[in-house]
Amino acid sequence: MSTPPGLGYVTLGADDHAAAQAFYDAALAPLGLRRLHEFENWTGYGREGDPNSQTIWVCKPFDGAPALAGNGVMVGLYASTPEMVDAFYAAAMAHGGACEGPPGLRAQYGEGWYAAYVRDPQGNKLACVRTPPA
Repeated sequence: MSTPPGLGYVTLGADDHAAAQAFYDAALAPLGLRRLHEFENWTGYGREGDPNSQTIWVCKPFDGAPALAGNGVMVGLYASTPEMVDAFYAAAMAHGGACEGPPGLRAQYGEGWYAAYVRDPQGNKLACVRTPPA
């Protein structure tokens, strides 16, 4: 039996689906993630041809209640280079994101840890991180 590839997917609630799509289309593009799936009030992002890629679903909550950003919940996305972190941050800011920490080194997390932190238009917190090579 093979080992599963780790995290399967993350869902983030969005009351304004069109604004969420514009934000995620732009912010995830520098990371090689794009819109792969779409149906009523659901949009799925991942890497074309990679079934084990980071998958993010943006959707209206199933129960019909308003979407709320979870206090203490953050989705962390890996980037291959600091430049990808910078591009993620710039795209997020240009498409309705709010800054929670601009791109830069975060020595408190370890040598070479380069990250940016944003909130999407709904208030969900995202991190984009380039960790040092092992």
